[in-house]
Amino acid sequence: MSRALITGAAGFIGSHLSERLLADGYEVTALDSFSDHYERELKEFNLAAALEDPRLKLIEGDLNDGLLGELFDGQDVVFHLAARPGVRASWEAFHDYSEANITGSREVFHAAAEAGVPVVYASSSSIYGETPSLPACETQEPQPISPYGASKVMTEVLAGAYAASFGLEAVGLRYFTVYGPRQRPDMGLSRFIEAMVDERPLPLYGDGLQRRDMTYVGDIVEGTVLAAERGRRGSVYNLASGSPFALLDILEQLSEVVGCPLDLEREGAKPGDVRDTWGDISRAAAELGYGPSMSLKAGLERQVEEAERRRPLAMTASAQPAPAA
Repeated sequence: MSRALITGAAGFIGSHLSERLLADGYEVTALDSFSDHYERELKEFNLAAALEDPRLKLIEGDLNDGLLGELFDGQDVVFHLAARPGVRASWEAFHDYSEANITGSREVFHAAAEAGVPVVYASSSSIYGETPSLPACETQEPQPISPYGASKVMTEVLAGAYAASFGLEAVGLRYFTVYGPRQRPDMGLSRFIEAMVDERPLPLYGDGLQRRDMTYVGDIVEGTVLAAERGRRGSVYNLASGSPFALLDILEQLSEVVGCPLDLEREGAKPGDVRDTWGDISRAAAELGYGPSMSLKAGLERQVEEAERRRPLAMTASAQPAPAA
């Protein structure tokens, strides 16, 4: 493989994957819609290093704009990461999730099948819901408890449909609680870091004993690349750390890294939030050679360090007036 297209390339995971593929010798087409779910300036900052490489070509566009056919021609692999993320907002903005995650994925799979290009696509641990047994393994029936999780189930179903009817070669990846540098500003650790630095109380949803399988973004990218190289077509894989922590334990470690005491403001659990996430990674280990290597403490240190560098940009971007309707 030498030419790759990444959808959602300016996002949290997509920007790291862009850098990794360039380092591996790929020519990369980076597609992103720069949607307004968070500040454009932060997404541009995500891609700044990759854009210095002339082998990266940035295309601004939406999956549903009808441009995929020409972009997929000549590609060796497509990494489909573009999606509307987040569980809680999916209750109120379901149309956005449907357009981005379901209709957009359908466009990707249709174009890939026509071009004969294999696809590695991002699913989510949210498809499992409140699974009756942990760790969750890929053979368990999806039981999502949020519209976001349901949209990811539909993404997997569409991939299977295009494989059965049009010969699409696709590998799905169920990502578990990804963290690290460039994490989206709406995600938990990003919000916790900002609250600590600003000496504000941290909003804690639930009792804090819920477990999260925190997976460092570098390990996620490694597993994603391995899936393109070794993944069994038509299969799905959990990409997780395999070692969950209670949320309060995570916050204690984060407090040590930031150097600020914990000040918690407790609230009830939110609709759609899963009690525990914990992924069985034995299939990914056996078939892909996947083995996460980043410890939680070291990963938190890297995220906090990067958050300090981008904090001035984030503050400037958030201070800009909203665009006129």
